[in-house]
Amino acid sequence: MIIAAEYSFNGGKESIGGRWPDLLAEIEAVLSAVDSRRQKTKASREKTMPGQMLYSPVQLNRAIGAGFIKRGWHKQKVPCEYPTSFYRAGYVARPLRGGAFREMDFLKNRLGVEVQFGKYAFMVYNVCAKMTIFQKLGHIDCGVEIVPVKSFADEMSTGVSYFEQFVWDLEARGRADIDIPVLIYGVDR
Repeated sequence: MIIAAEYSFNGGKESIGGRWPDLLAEIEAVLSAVDSRRQKTKASREKTMPGQMLYSPVQLNRAIGAGFIKRGWHKQKVPCEYPTSFYRAGYVARPLRGGAFREMDFLKNRLGVEVQFGKYAFMVYNVCAKMTIFQKLGHIDCGVEIVPVKSFADEMSTGVSYFEQFVWDLEARGRADIDIPVLIYGVDR
């Protein structure tokens, strides 16, 4: 797998490159070690491409994850305690089920990494919400988001989002005061 593109959101490349050049080298080594051809294991059942072999996001995530774990990165879970104080008077809610949490895919020395081969909303959530939450809770200072470029996403199931779309939206959105520095890598096979 190669890193085909990169986007520095809120000074992400500069912040991360200056503080964690060794961790950036590890991330690049993890990605370059993945043989994406071995992850083309999903037979499409979609009307637009029946029987076509596609890249499996689940398999890609596993292959990338194994590389991070091997290099000492870990997942980070934080419990969610949902408030009930905002319910209107008289509303009787069913008891909330326990066990809710948020999870950062990989974390090492206060640098968080998210790998996203899914729907567009998850890319935006990772960078504009989850990473901010993990920074506010004291787990990370900056983040790296790994997503496919369009040509790679075209060989996955329909609906997988891609780097070019994500960057356009972040550029159009602009930066907010709560945004943390994030480096976004666009990967290809």
